[in-house]
Amino acid sequence: MASAVTTEPSKDTTAPSRPGYGQLLRTRGAWTFLLPGFAARQPFAMLTLSIVLLVQHTTGSYGAAGAAAAVTGVSMAVFAPYSGRLADRFGQRAVLIPGVLVHTVSGLTLTALALAHAPLWALFVAAVPTGASVPQVGPMVRARWGVKLQGSPLMTTAAAFESVTDELTFVVGPLLATALCTAVDPAAGLITEAALTLVGGLLFAAQKSTQPTVTASGHARVKHASALRIPGVRVLIVAFLGIGSVFGGMQVSLAAFTESIGEPGLNGVLYGIFAAGNMLSGIVCGAIAWKAAPQQRLVVGYTALALAAAGLWAAHSVLVLAALGLLVGMCIAPALITGYTLVEDLVPAGARTEAFTWLTGAVALGQAAAVTVAGQLEDRFWDGAGFLVPLGGTVLALATLLALRSRLAARPPVRTVARGVGHRSPVTVD
Repeated sequence: MASAVTTEPSKDTTAPSRPGYGQLLRTRGAWTFLLPGFAARQPFAMLTLSIVLLVQHTTGSYGAAGAAAAVTGVSMAVFAPYSGRLADRFGQRAVLIPGVLVHTVSGLTLTALALAHAPLWALFVAAVPTGASVPQVGPMVRARWGVKLQGSPLMTTAAAFESVTDELTFVVGPLLATALCTAVDPAAGLITEAALTLVGGLLFAAQKSTQPTVTASGHARVKHASALRIPGVRVLIVAFLGIGSVFGGMQVSLAAFTESIGEPGLNGVLYGIFAAGNMLSGIVCGAIAWKAAPQQRLVVGYTALALAAAGLWAAHSVLVLAALGLLVGMCIAPALITGYTLVEDLVPAGARTEAFTWLTGAVALGQAAAVTVAGQLEDRFWDGAGFLVPLGGTVLALATLLALRSRLAARPPVRTVARGVGHRSPVTVD
């Protein structure tokens, strides 16, 4: 049996008992992938809302807009894990470059079809490659942190930092999409999304020195076990589906609510408040040295999320909705951060990019289902009926999490055989 390979942490990643963001950001080479990664993440936060606003403008139906956005989300959810698996096997650059090119072309095609008042089925056809080719930059950045911080207590801080970064994009992205679609042109959101994908994605792919490396044997001779085989990952997927239902339900319902009161420009502001709550709680979570086990923190955080989402449907004023949205946002970050942290314990390093993309895809799938259902509820019932979707999604996910929380226990100790930095094959200890 091959002996275990250990990696000594570098001086710039050695952490004290309470590692902070300042120390994390001083990690050598971190900024080379963080800055382009932030630009490449913006499209993820802009895509669904840009589609909803454009298609609703051209068709007059939130149901049609939600359906078009849902096709994009489902396509992304289906193909994202395969993108992650290919990145683990062949390298991030090999997946990113063709992906951003396809996404740019298909996104612009979807925009042109919507402006030409093409039938809904034609929008669906263009939406499939648009969603399938969304660059999975967030999971790729997390995988790069894993390479940089092997064995360092800064990994928990990095997970919190990445959640904060994700939520910052969900503050900036919706505001930018709403401003562009309402003040410039209904198509401006999708056009900008495509441009950011192209520029940000190519710049991120150019940072070859920080990406996890793969060996020649990784291409053909080594059989890769899917992260989906791990029971804990499947439980996390259900939890992230519920989180996606919050994002999707909020996007459609806030757009419908602000339209109904004659203030469509407030949509981005209200969604930004919701995302800001998420970002702020993420900052706090990352600064705390937690004593409770991550499984326990996930259950407590998710319970709070379900309770907070329960009041959304009854809000009938901008101020009340802003306050509830802020509270719901503050409850999301602890669940997201803890879920991503659990991946580090549950999944071997060589499958983590795939695991992260399963979770990202679950959020997208939950969001896709939510925008579809919320759009139908808004069209058929009262303004704000779509807010029932976050409530239903989080309650169902919480029930599953409570029933199967024992599967979130850390995987048994294994020895690892080096296959390149950040990519190790688990070997059961005799």
